[in-house]
Amino acid sequence: MPKKQPVEPDLPYSGRATSVQSYQRGLHILSIAPTSFFGDYGCHVRILEEARALKRLGHDVTILTYYKGNDVPGFRIIRTLPTPWHGNYEVGSSRHKFAFDALLAIKLIQVLSRNRFDVIHAHLHEGALIGSVLAKPWHTPVCFDYQGSLTSEMLDHGFLRRNTNALGLWQRLERFTEKLPAATFTSTLRACDVLRAQLPHGTLIEALPDGVNTDTFHPDVLNADERAARRMLYGINSDDHVVVFLGLLARHQGIQCIIEAAAILKATGRRVRWLVMGYPGVSQWQQTASAHGVGEDLIFTDRVPYDNAPHMLALGDIAIAPKLSLTEGSGKILNYMAMGLPTVAFDTPAQVEYLGNLGVYAPVGNVELLAQHVAELIDQPTHRAILGQRLRARVRQHFGWDRVAQRVVTVYNKILTRQPGCTMKVESGAPHTKEW
Repeated sequence: MPKKQPVEPDLPYSGRATSVQSYQRGLHILSIAPTSFFGDYGCHVRILEEARALKRLGHDVTILTYYKGNDVPGFRIIRTLPTPWHGNYEVGSSRHKFAFDALLAIKLIQVLSRNRFDVIHAHLHEGALIGSVLAKPWHTPVCFDYQGSLTSEMLDHGFLRRNTNALGLWQRLERFTEKLPAATFTSTLRACDVLRAQLPHGTLIEALPDGVNTDTFHPDVLNADERAARRMLYGINSDDHVVVFLGLLARHQGIQCIIEAAAILKATGRRVRWLVMGYPGVSQWQQTASAHGVGEDLIFTDRVPYDNAPHMLALGDIAIAPKLSLTEGSGKILNYMAMGLPTVAFDTPAQVEYLGNLGVYAPVGNVELLAQHVAELIDQPTHRAILGQRLRARVRQHFGWDRVAQRVVTVYNKILTRQPGCTMKVESGAPHTKEW
């Protein structure tokens, strides 16, 4: 039997605000997250940190998401019912997501019928499609948080194949979805340019690169004794050079490239440890590392809670970002930068956008040069230190979540003042009393 959902209180009624000043007093925002939020990686971090920053500005954020995931203190999280036939679903593209999204659509109708929101902030294409179609009866504007091409991600995950009728069908659905929202946020400047070229002139599109909390992610999160003690827990000696990776363990994230780079450096006689933090498929990748002769050099930690990420990254000397996808964002780069970690990366548009001329790049897929750059940084400790300082300075100047939230609210205000019936009088109303 499915686990019984807890009864959650209704939200206070949010009457339509009527001026920019009124909106800024506090909006009621529904964030649609078609994923198992919170999952300590990728898009989940963007969803969480945007919500936290909006809350700091005085806005109320409710998150609607799948059944599984970790709750986050301080947020109202509404979950769908589970599917009885697949309780432990995997991250990424899956045919089971059709059922999850159907359940998400049902829950969205229930929530909207009982509560009012000023705006819906829909993440990913699934969220944008479900929110844009189903919110029409309530005239609630939808903002689409675009984090990469839907079909490109499905290709990366092996869910679709190139040059097939299915791919063409999904591409048409992707284009259709992108035309529905009142506004779109993109996680990279390149994605913003691509969408502006594809969508009708005048479509409201705002480039909104990821951010990072530099008070949480900073090089001094551990003192020297704490760092040494933690490294010993993983069998890392004080004189070992450590390369760190944090993220999903997926082929398009470049995990295979890390293993191959480790094998290349080991063949030259170098002693390098690789701290690989993430999930899923840990046992599979451990076997792959062993097959390449570097099973003892790579340390797989499995899932690392987001709150513990700064302490784990502090164990590294160099960060590596071998992401192969050309369309997705790469928010983990900002965490590396905030930690003052010199970063070796493939030169994808998103990673170049974040690192600028401070990144150490290899052409996408060139594992030999990736390994060579790691070796060069190991041999240049002074250069490493300077790069780390400059990267942290860059991220503090350009990539703060509060700056992101202010830009989000500016777009909210633009679309809300376009809403039909907007006057200079703030409406009010009593809260509903129905259950979710």
